[in-house]
Amino acid sequence: MKGRLDSFIDRLQGTRDFDELQRHLKGLRDTFDIEHVTYHSVNSTGHQYASTTYSTDWSHQYFGEDYARIDPVVQGCFRRFHPVDWRQLDWSGKPARDFMGEARAAGVGTHGFSVPIRGPSGQFALFTISDARRDAEWERYTAEHTRDLILAAHYVNQKALELERGSDETKVQNLSPREIDVCTLLAMGQSRAQAAEQLGISEHTLRVYVESARFKLGASNTIHAVAKALSMGLLVI
Repeated sequence: MKGRLDSFIDRLQGTRDFDELQRHLKGLRDTFDIEHVTYHSVNSTGHQYASTTYSTDWSHQYFGEDYARIDPVVQGCFRRFHPVDWRQLDWSGKPARDFMGEARAAGVGTHGFSVPIRGPSGQFALFTISDARRDAEWERYTAEHTRDLILAAHYVNQKALELERGSDETKVQNLSPREIDVCTLLAMGQSRAQAAEQLGISEHTLRVYVESARFKLGASNTIHAVAKALSMGLLVI
């Protein structure tokens, strides 16, 4: 596997457009010896990009019906930072069960494994494999290949960012040291009163720092500002 994955990464580095990325993703399906590979990202402006080996009919149905709003994989992975086996997710609701029935009928497979990725400026992406292996075989497969799947996921995401932006670098909005202090304490779960007391400032002054950070980050409220600062790597918790 290591030699084949290294060859895939080498080919990926020279990818010049999204059509070529799609072809490489199909090749990755053979590298990992699974039925399907999917990469799906949403950037900070809400623009979506997807590259998948699923059928065209299923892809059109998924995006046309906006299934992401009920897909337990998307909803569950958005709250996680670590790889997720689909069996760990909540499929108990009727919409989720109906969705899975349609997905399996479209050939998605009985098992899936997704790697959530958070990129610059609030980008969120999922790298997913799926297959129809038996339960025990699937457990052995994911246990053996988790490291390689995480590695492939981040290389694919990096290349997608380069193709979208011309570079995987992004301009980071600077916050002042005090704004970072305030957002860090709030991110740690402290109330405004607690944060103000720890910093030795009034709550009014703290609100000024919060509003300044919110404006710089283009956030709609305090929670949004703290979340964006975390996703952009501006805070160290």
